[in-house]
Amino acid sequence: MALTVSAQLVGGQIRYSIPEEMTVGSFVGNIGTDLGLEPKRLVSGKARVFAAGSNEYFGLDKDKGHLIVKERIDREQLCGELSVCSISFNVVLENPVELFRINVDILDINDNSPVFPRGEIEIEISELAIPGARFSLESAIDPDVGINTLQTYTLHPTDHFHLNIQSRADDSKNVEMVLQTALDREKKTNHYLTLTAVDGGKPQRSGTVKIHVLVLDANDNAPIFSQSSYKTSVIENAVKGTLVTTVSATDADESSHNIQFSFEHPSATVKALFAIDSESGEVRVNGEIDYEKHKQFKIKVTAKDHGGLTDSSEILIDVIDMNDNTPKINIMSFFSALPEDAGLGTVVAIISVQDFDSGNNGRVSCSIDRDLPFKIESSLTNDYSLVTDSILDREQTQGYNITITAVDGGSPSLSTKETLTLKISDVNDHAPQFEKQTYNAFVPENNSPSVSIASVKAEDADWGPNARVSYFINDGDLNGYPLTSYVSINSDSGVIYAVKSFDFEQLKSFKIQVKAQDGGSPPISSNTTLNIFIQDQNDNAPQILYPVQTSSSVVAEMVPRSADVGYLVTKVVAVDVDSGQNAWLSYKLQKATDRALFEVGAQNGEIRTVRQVTDKDAVKHRLTVVVEDNGQPSRSATVIVNVAVADSFPEVISEFTNFNHDTTYSDNLTFYLILALAVVSVLFIFSLIAIISVKIYRWRQNRLFYKSAPNLPVIPYYPPVYADGTLQRVYNYEMCGTTDSRMSDIKFVRPYSQNTLVNMSRAGTVQREKKEQEEDADLSSEVCIRKED
Repeated sequence: MALTVSAQLVGGQIRYSIPEEMTVGSFVGNIGTDLGLEPKRLVSGKARVFAAGSNEYFGLDKDKGHLIVKERIDREQLCGELSVCSISFNVVLENPVELFRINVDILDINDNSPVFPRGEIEIEISELAIPGARFSLESAIDPDVGINTLQTYTLHPTDHFHLNIQSRADDSKNVEMVLQTALDREKKTNHYLTLTAVDGGKPQRSGTVKIHVLVLDANDNAPIFSQSSYKTSVIENAVKGTLVTTVSATDADESSHNIQFSFEHPSATVKALFAIDSESGEVRVNGEIDYEKHKQFKIKVTAKDHGGLTDSSEILIDVIDMNDNTPKINIMSFFSALPEDAGLGTVVAIISVQDFDSGNNGRVSCSIDRDLPFKIESSLTNDYSLVTDSILDREQTQGYNITITAVDGGSPSLSTKETLTLKISDVNDHAPQFEKQTYNAFVPENNSPSVSIASVKAEDADWGPNARVSYFINDGDLNGYPLTSYVSINSDSGVIYAVKSFDFEQLKSFKIQVKAQDGGSPPISSNTTLNIFIQDQNDNAPQILYPVQTSSSVVAEMVPRSADVGYLVTKVVAVDVDSGQNAWLSYKLQKATDRALFEVGAQNGEIRTVRQVTDKDAVKHRLTVVVEDNGQPSRSATVIVNVAVADSFPEVISEFTNFNHDTTYSDNLTFYLILALAVVSVLFIFSLIAIISVKIYRWRQNRLFYKSAPNLPVIPYYPPVYADGTLQRVYNYEMCGTTDSRMSDIKFVRPYSQNTLVNMSRAGTVQREKKEQEEDADLSSEVCIRKED
């Protein structure tokens, strides 16, 4: 039989039709083409098949977009006697989430032959049975449907019987064997016939059963049921022993009370669920009835008298559904993490609910807590989408426990719950925030480079890399130099360091912009202002502006002898480039020729007379004024103020000309004294070194001489002009002078003797003593020359 596949797209759903019993891997349809999807969309969307039931009969080849058979499908096992059999499932795609309903109709093929419940049928017929008597036969069973199911019967041989085939309302066949000619037990007691059941498939399939007819004596009336069909109902889950219905039959013979009731060819299911009392005809529940498995039962019942005559009827039992199944929630797709910037209507999960009950009992509604920023939307029948309903903010709520409640419409209703844990993933939507909008830092001048001067701190409400803050100094310049040449910042900690030493007198304050930037992509930043104030230190001494000190001339302030007390002689003017108390100056008189005549204002530096000037006061006065600041420690400067007490300029000029010469002479004298002291000190050191060296040398020579003396002859030597052991007179000259003499010429006369008696053994010693005397004479600060006769 050729297999055909058809497809039809209707309103977002697609329906395929395939025959049953297709081999695993068979092609069903092209999902991509039929749904209008690109092949790459199936791959990127991770397309998959989701079936609510336990069996997945179909699979999806994402690369090709083909829907294929995943498991063998038996329509009779799947749908039983239902004429229409279909399988519904969903195809789910992600990124973005899409849901498509797929319905596959399973078409019947003639894969089953008609089968009789038993291999042989035995019928007892009285020989008195008149032509036209009917005998019910067991029907064959064909699980196929439509044209492939049972269509007709044939009987062979037909010399005594023929068939009467009746169609019921449900298209099933009721077959009866009708007597054509009377039977004679005396001629033939047993009759053997063959009943054949034929379906309508191509090729046809058939099944046969042997019929054994036993001819009996004298029973002319068959039992007759009170109804040709009994219709009743029973609730599912009815307790065992519950009465379903009672069948009854009558027999015109006297033995009517001997009628036996039985199920005719009951199926295994009927035998398990129901039982009939053979005498009373009561049909009772014998097992657990489940509406979801069997919604209706058709049971053929037979009434048979003691003579073997029978009648048949049918019991139609409808099962009444009870709300005994709780709804089942199936999560087809769920994103456990959702970014906080997800837009309204973003799909979080796709949910399928299922309730095996019927009617209102199987009608399910889904809901969630109204306080959550989500809502449930129905997309397809029994399919729901969980979507966002308001803006999410991870910084306020990092995650949600979403409880989905499914409630059916039964009374009382049954419900089930499913909890989804959803985490909100962070999005870089917050800029770092500084603790202060403006920071102030105070740095003492003359600081060491690389010293920490301030620290800034920013917090980011985001999480992970989005909350990792780095610090930078915004570009800028100060006095033509970039700000980074003044300060630097640790990008991780926000600590700000000085790059150079600051000078308050050159730079009193400046400001920088510090940027805090997070690690998001793209990054977000914010700025703050850091005001840096340089604090003054007392690192500058006061500077004298007046009077001006020069080395080439002497400036003097003239005070008339008629000056009164408090006369303003002059004013010392000084400045300090420091600031604050470091620049507060005070003045005091350190030295003066006559302290009783002048004083200095401590705050203003004014020099005034303390008393009346008299004729006894000297003309020339030299005042030394100290100007001191208020720093810690303080710094000072001095200035010399020359004051002339006179009434005329010629007197002042003559006095200060000599004063200038004396001052110059005194200055030169001091310089030469210092220079002479330095020279003498150096000479003393060198002389000391020389003496020590000579001493060491003499000691070594003596040791060498005494070691070699025993081996030398003693030869006395006498100079020719001297007698033995006699010398001429020795003249000693001595002259004294001081080192302070600058105008005198000093002559040093060296003692001299032409003839000296030298013993060979003492020659070296005499020479060294002579040299030491000369050196001792040179080291003396006073040289004396003395003459002796």
